[in-house]
Amino acid sequence: MSRTNRRFLLRKSTEDYLPGAVARPADGHGRDSALTRRRVSQVILYVLLVIGALVALVPMLWMLSASFMPTGEASTYPPHFFPSKITFSHYGELFTRLNLGRYLFNSALIAFTVTGISLVINSMAGYAFAKLRFRGRDRAFRILSLGLVLPVQVAMLPLFLLMKNLHLINTYWGVIIPGMASIFGIFLIRQYALSIPDDMLDAARIDGASELRIYWSVVVPGILPILATLAIWTFLATWNDFMWPLIVLSDEAHYTLPVALANLSGEHVQDTELMMAGSVLTVIPVLAVFLFLQRYYIQGVMAGSVKG
Repeated sequence: MSRTNRRFLLRKSTEDYLPGAVARPADGHGRDSALTRRRVSQVILYVLLVIGALVALVPMLWMLSASFMPTGEASTYPPHFFPSKITFSHYGELFTRLNLGRYLFNSALIAFTVTGISLVINSMAGYAFAKLRFRGRDRAFRILSLGLVLPVQVAMLPLFLLMKNLHLINTYWGVIIPGMASIFGIFLIRQYALSIPDDMLDAARIDGASELRIYWSVVVPGILPILATLAIWTFLATWNDFMWPLIVLSDEAHYTLPVALANLSGEHVQDTELMMAGSVLTVIPVLAVFLFLQRYYIQGVMAGSVKG
């Protein structure tokens, strides 16, 4: 038998006795079916996401559309989705007769001040609990974390009495001070800061950097994504806060936008178009802040998912 024939027979016999030799066509078919199932599941997922997005967007789109409708058209039956005639009179009335510009300024001042100060305080405290070594650190953090399970309403009466003793009732600072630090913010920063390598901090200390310099030059750039996430969360919560400003502020000139809109709904309960215009102006700053910090927010969410 020639060498070529021996090689052919050896290869054929080897292929016949391979475990997966007969199953090759089946494996290819199974791979195709698995790929098909994966594509179908992706299509179903995308369809469900689109439906969910539409369910969430339709009320907001109708709110925007109703703000441009003539008076009374939003209350007609069957309801109209698009205005028969676009009018800007409701927006003009909000700023001229109802002085909405003052309430926008109050809300912006309080929200931006609370967000800026809370980012500094929460990041410093979270970094200290994560990386600095001091006596009672873990015990203090556990006690602090217990506050996460307490409802916010429980602390309102003690806070009000404290603000009253400090003569801060009916002032901007009476609304700002309770929001300058939060247990959730400290917890969030602390969990994220744990991922910062200790070797990097030790190298900075060896180079002679102070703790404040290490915080500003090493820690802050490393936790920037989670700071953006916390900034959006804090700004959104402060901007939409209704209960605490309602309790602390008694002068109408100090009202925030949610409190002013609540009073507006009582006075103009039948003017749906006017209320929709006020709601649109309330949503715009939140969307602007989210779009501005969107890139960092997504980085924080993705980093958190990878770490988890």
